[in-house]
Formats: sequence, structure tokens, C-alpha cells
Amino acid sequence: MALVWEQVVVDAVDPEALAAWWREALDWVTVSEPGDEPELRPAADSLPGLLFVRVPEPKSVKDRLHLDFRPDDQAAEVARLEALGATRVDVGQVDPSWVVLADPEGNEFCVLGSRHDG
Repeated sequence: MALVWEQVVVDAVDPEALAAWWREALDWVTVSEPGDEPELRPAADSLPGLLFVRVPEPKSVKDRLHLDFRPDDQAAEVARLEALGATRVDVGQVDPSWVVLADPEGNEFCVLGSRHDG
């Protein structure tokens, strides 16, 4: 039996707003129909995606699963994401080569160093 990674499900108090933030952050496209749970993908026919589902409670603890992104320029990308509303987060990292950020609902993700940085 083969499995295909379809999507990551993201719990959100406001799925539409959080999906809009991630769409801007990743420059992905919306593939869901209006009124459905928002789903983003890198391109309409590309997987995996991010599916945003409504939950009644806000995030309260550190995520046990998070996304890592590798930019061409870490400092520039962190600055861009912070300008969009991401915040730096301390999850206990000590002198890391990556930057831990959180989206507007507090979901952590990491911006790694560039592959070109040696």
C-alpha cells in the first residue's frame, strides 16, 4: 500500500484569516471553494497542502509538530515574515542556526539558514 502526503491540518480560531496569512507568507494558492475549509498548495496541482480547520479554543501549548522552511536569505526572510505579523518565539533553543517564529495564532515554525551558507 502506498501513501501520498496530502496536507497538513492546521487548527485555527479564524481559519480564513490564518489561511490568508500563510498564503501571503508562502505565496501559495487557494484550492478550496468559497465556504469550504481553506486549503493552500504551492500550485493548484501540487501537494502537500495546508488545510485550515475551525476550532473553538486558541493554541495553548508548544506545537508537537512544526514546519521548517529553508530560504535563500534567512535574515531577509525573517524580516519579511515579521513584517507580515510573525513573532519570534523562544522554545528553549540555545544559539541555533535557525529562527523560531510563530504565525498570528501562535503556531511555531522555523526559518533555517540558507543552503548556500556553507
